[in-house]
Order: sequence, then C-alpha cells, then structure tokens
Amino acid sequence: MKSHITNAISDFFCEYETPRQVLVRNRRVGVVCRLIQLGVLAYIIVWVFIYEKGYQSTDTAVSSVFTKMKGVGYTNVSGEERVWDVADYVFPSQGDASFVVMTNYIITEGQKMGKCPELPGKHHCSSGSDCEGGRYKRQMTGVCVNTTKTCEVLAWCPVEDDSKIPDPPLLMSAENYTLFIKNSVTFPTFKVSRSNLVEGIDKNYIGNCLHDPKTAPLCPIFRLGDIVKMSGFSFETIAKVGGAIGIVIDWTCNFDVDVRKCKPTYEFHGLYGNPDEKDDVRASVGYNFRYAKHYLEDKVQKRTLLKVFGIRFDIIVQSLVSHI
Repeated sequence: MKSHITNAISDFFCEYETPRQVLVRNRRVGVVCRLIQLGVLAYIIVWVFIYEKGYQSTDTAVSSVFTKMKGVGYTNVSGEERVWDVADYVFPSQGDASFVVMTNYIITEGQKMGKCPELPGKHHCSSGSDCEGGRYKRQMTGVCVNTTKTCEVLAWCPVEDDSKIPDPPLLMSAENYTLFIKNSVTFPTFKVSRSNLVEGIDKNYIGNCLHDPKTAPLCPIFRLGDIVKMSGFSFETIAKVGGAIGIVIDWTCNFDVDVRKCKPTYEFHGLYGNPDEKDDVRASVGYNFRYAKHYLEDKVQKRTLLKVFGIRFDIIVQSLVSHI
C-alpha cells in the first residue's frame, strides 16, 4: 500500500503527458477543417454579436399613458338639434389608456318604473298563461296585453326598441375628432426615462401638427379617421355598430448610441375582426353598452337610456432596450 502511494506521488511530480500532434498534408482535409472553423467564427460574430447582440443587457419599460380627446359632434334627430362634447361621447372621461368614443346611439327618453307591454315580436302571447313569470328575460306580470298580443312586464317603461340601428351613424363627425397621447417610459435597469414628447416637440409644434407616418411620424396628435384607416377599416362601417382598435407604441432602442435617438413608433391594428368579412356571418358584431341618466320629474324618478355604439381604443406600450 505504501509503495503504491509513493509511486503515485513520484509519477505526479516527475512525469508529464502531452497529446501527440499529427500533421496531415491533405488539401481536402485542410480546407474542410478551416471552413468549419470559419463557419463557427462567422456564427459567433454575425448571429451572437451583431444580430442578437448577445454581449448586451436588455430591459423593458415601466410605462404610463395619458390621453385627451378634442372635438365637437352635432346631431339632428327628428328636428332635435344637439351638440356633443368630450364629456358626452368619451367613456371613461379620465383619459385612460383604454377608452370608448361614441359614434352611434339609440336613445329612449322618459322611462319610468312601471308596467307596460313588451315590444311586438319580442314575446307573442294569446293568453295570460303564455306570460308566466320567469319565462323571459324581463319580469313578466302574467298578463297578456290584447292590443299588442305581447306580455306585460314590470320594467322601465316604455321599453327600449333597439331593433333598428341608425344608418348612417349619427356621430359621423367623430371621424374628425383628435386624440392626444402622452406616453412616459422608464427603464429601471439603466436608469433612463423617455417620453414620446421627444426633443424638438414643443407647444408650437403640438399646436400645429397632425400625425402622419411619413411626414410627421413623431406627432402625438392623431385624427380618429386616420387611425381607423391605418388599422384597415372603413370609418362608416365601424362607426355604425362599434368595434375595437389597438394602438401600439413601440420602444425598441439601443442605448449604446445616443439615448436621444430612442424614439417611439406607432402601429395601428383593427381588433374588430377581418375587414373583408361580412357582418352577417359573424357571431357577434360590434361593440356597445348602455348607460342611463336619472332625474326627477314631478317627484317621479325617470331616466334617459342610451344604447351606445362606439370604437374602443386600447393603447398598448411594448418595449425592449439593450445596452452594454
């Protein structure tokens, strides 16, 4: 045992091994070997360093978005003229990154709680037995109204008739409304903050510019009709029944160069569906919701109900920056 240990120590300190090199004088083998080496080197330089920038660290942004609409709409329905401002047609009104602009509506005025017949064609009846409570989405009283042959319901009366959607849309003027977007981003890893109001964009510029992908790509003021067009849709089509559009603000930057060159780009995507698809083949068309304005008249609570058709705008910020 002692001799084995002594021999091992002696071999460790007194012997040295080296691999044997063989020189092969063959052009084919030499060329293939060098091509493989060059290929590996080219992959590392082109793909890892130049294309993927593997030598850089990356970061994504913490972002905030502020929006402001401007524009006035006008309607004349059955001789009743009305002007619509931002407080009337934007939901919600706080300037969020996701909001709806009303482009069409159905209004039911003077509703009060009571009993009234359903609309013709909604729930046909021939006797009270056809109007048992719980058989329909409204609260039925069990009475069949002879004049309309529909069930009597306990509801806000008169009941809403939304069978005919105004065409053309009542607020086609929304096409000329303008949207101002203010976006601030912070990259915490690199302690860099940027805004879409980049260098050169001041009050004078904002007061006169309108976004255009070619002539004014950095202008943060957008015409609604242009947004809809750039998303691939016709404004009149989407304004009639509503829809959804995504506005993407992209911050893809390389901080190895001047940070001031980090500027946003804007993209617009229709989230309404396929522009070439007909409405009658879709399972659910458009975007709408209802809201009511309550008031007292002769100590009786009443409301005005609006079924709103509008364009929903979702502003999405995506970012990726790199730096050594």
